Order: sequence, then structure tokens, then C-alpha cells
Amino acid sequence: MTSDPKAPRPLGDLERLVMDQLWAVDGALTVREVHERLSGTRELAYTTVMTVLDRLAKKRLTERERDGKAWRYKAAAPREELAVDLMRDALDRAGDRREALVRFVGQVSDEEAALLREALSRLEATELGGVDADGVAPAARKLEEREG
Repeated sequence: MTSDPKAPRPLGDLERLVMDQLWAVDGALTVREVHERLSGTRELAYTTVMTVLDRLAKKRLTERERDGKAWRYKAAAPREELAVDLMRDALDRAGDRREALVRFVGQVSDEEAALLREALSRLEATELGGVDADGVAPAARKLEEREG
């Protein structure tokens, strides 16, 4: 099992709340702006928000730029990219990738299963198209090669 020690870890509750604020805007926010947005639902010290944003920057989950004396923070990537990184890391740590995927798929809703089928079909049609000489769809072959 080869897992990147610097791979992202699941966000804690407070980190998730802060990232949700950053993902909700197109631009960057100051610590004060994030603090004000969170103060409607949580009682947090300004310094706590500042510390969380600093840690998220060190984890490279946010990017920051100077704005006078303040820092402006924005999400380094969309939330979906973080989800992908977390799922890939979980698979890397699973031991038996195939078994982990089978168990995962066994727990998804009908709607999520349909989304997975649609995503695989789209990959097969756009990236590689058709089936190979063995009758295996290229996206499925690609998954087999990665596991092997």
C-alpha cells in the first residue's frame, strides 16, 4: 500500500465550515470577512478563524495574497477536486482496492449508482471510445491496468 504522506486528510468540522465560506464566493476573503460570515451560526474568536485559515494555507488547501496588512484567502481548488483526492487516498490505503470499490458501490443509492454508470459511459465514449478486441470497454480496461 503506497500512500502519499502529504495526501489531503478529511477536513475537521471547523475547517469544513471555513472552506464552505471560501467555496461559496468567486473571489478571495479576508479573515475578517470569513469570521463575519461564520458569526451568524457559530461563536468563534477572530484568532481561531485566522489560525484555521493559516493551517489550511499550509496544507495548500487555500491560496493567500496580501491586501494591505491583511491576507485574502481563496480555495486552492474546487470542493470536488478535494473529494477526488480524498477518495483516491482512501483507495490507496484500502489494501484490496477491488474489495473497497465493491463495498463502496454496494452502499451507494440508486441515484449515485446511476451517476457512476453515466460517468463510466461518458469516459468510455469520450476518452477512449468503443470496446477493445476482447470486448472490454477502454475505461474498464484502464481501471484494471491501474489495479494490476
